[in-house]
Amino acid sequence: MNRLKTLTLAVATAALVVTSLSAQARDFRLGLITPPEHLWSQQAEAFAADLHERSEGTHSVTVYPAQELGNEAQMVRELRLGELDMAFLTVAEVSNWIFDFGAFYAPYLVDDIDHAARLLRSETAAELLELMPVGADLVGLGYGMAGMRQVLSRQPIESVDDLQGLRVRITPFEANYDFYTAMGADPEPMPLPEVYGALAAEQVDAIDMDFDSILTLGFHELADNLLISNHMMFPMVGVVSRQVWRDLDEADRELIRTTMAEHLDKVVTGFQQMHADQEAEIRELGVNITEADAAFFGEAIEQWERTWSRQVPKIEVLREEAERLRE
Repeated sequence: MNRLKTLTLAVATAALVVTSLSAQARDFRLGLITPPEHLWSQQAEAFAADLHERSEGTHSVTVYPAQELGNEAQMVRELRLGELDMAFLTVAEVSNWIFDFGAFYAPYLVDDIDHAARLLRSETAAELLELMPVGADLVGLGYGMAGMRQVLSRQPIESVDDLQGLRVRITPFEANYDFYTAMGADPEPMPLPEVYGALAAEQVDAIDMDFDSILTLGFHELADNLLISNHMMFPMVGVVSRQVWRDLDEADRELIRTTMAEHLDKVVTGFQQMHADQEAEIRELGVNITEADAAFFGEAIEQWERTWSRQVPKIEVLREEAERLRE
């Protein structure tokens, strides 16, 4: 009888262990707005493959690009509820929830794409991620980015006066809206997947965009004037739902943290490497080019600074770090 009880207990214990291991396996869902061919989406897929391999098949990640799970605002709401596990989000969208992240969009905060990369890899930038659990129910695991912002338009923009009344597509966030409003433009907040159709239908006159998207998504086919201004950096952040994060053990957290951070950094490196070649490619296409610096935008930058410096003290913190990292 004792041997039977012992055998029964052993079988039950083994079944419990198997059930416990099975319960730890997860198929995470990761959403983002970029199309499959975009570097963000490619590195999201690479992260999924590496996490599956490094967890020895325990975890998998299904990537949903091109806004398949909704726009960024919708994805953030799902993340906050634990209905979506992970996302690559523009810091622009995060700034709609945590105002301090708007500091990244101070005009001419950085000199160029390499300066932007150094700032995103800094401890000061990492410290901002600590605001995310309380501010947005998200856990930030690191930064990626897109290229520096330019203005592609139907008609030439040769002075700031040419922006007066111009319908300019912008990424939906307040810091960018205020920048174009200060110039007298008519900013039109619009998610990335809607931009091509809006430009084709002449619903907008110009778009705020980076070199990579201009080329990859064919925007240059619809507008042939480019203001090369490099006026703002454009960070991205990899996040996990705080609700999901709470359910993970420390080993899984560390595995996800290190694997995602690795691929986010590859996004940063990728845009650093592509920037100069893509600018050269655009110039070779025969697009009409106007070049601009901070002086081009004049009082608009001063107006933006007056408004945002009062609201976001982190601007000065980031500016000091950017100055320290300036070469």
